[in-house]
Parts: sequence; C-alpha cells; structure tokens
Amino acid sequence: MTATGNQLDLLASHGSAAIATNDTLVASIIAALRTVHDPEIPVNIYDLGLIYRVETKHGGLVEIDMTLTAPGCPVAGEMLNWVQKAVSDVDGIDRVDVRLVFDPPWDSSRMSDDVKLELGLL
Repeated sequence: MTATGNQLDLLASHGSAAIATNDTLVASIIAALRTVHDPEIPVNIYDLGLIYRVETKHGGLVEIDMTLTAPGCPVAGEMLNWVQKAVSDVDGIDRVDVRLVFDPPWDSSRMSDDVKLELGLL
C-alpha cells in the first residue's frame, strides 16, 4: 500500500477474499493510527497527513513510513513508539516497523479537509 496525499491505495495481487481481509486489517491499522495525536497540534497523526505509507506484509508484519511536522520535533522518538504501540495492538499484527522519513517534507496540504477546517485553515 502506498500513500498519495491522505489517500492510501491498496496494491494487491491476491484474490478478492485476500483483498477484503487486507482492507479490514488496513482499516483497523488506520483506526489505531488515529488514536495517536501530535502533541503540538491537537490532531491525530493520520488525518494530519504524517503517515506516508502503510504496507501489510506476510506473517503479521506492517511497515509504516511517517514524518513529523518539523524535523526538530522534541518528541520524535516517543511518537514513533506511540505509533508502534498503537498498531501492534491491532489483531493480526505481530510486528510493526516504523520508519521516519523527511522526503517529501510535510506541509499543511497533506492534512484532511476536516482537520484544515478544525484548525481554521479553510
């Protein structure tokens, strides 16, 4: 699965049953990501646009690429742990690899419209 803006596109080469199961798993992962909030902006990291990639792998592995609103974020290490903990609590997930990336740099265009409205940016 790759992230394009705030939309995650499922890439699957399996049958429809596998796709349906993976869709359910991905929805659970996204719900878990929405429980993690940026401490400086009272918004969850998924709708804030900090999650760039979520990819489920065989054996209960999920890989996540995420960024921060600013490279010097004082809770960067803690936030990665929060993401790992939230997603590892999802049924069917045995291991979570979270990778911090800064390319492309985050900007407010990655936020969902609901978040932009909530923050007075629309």
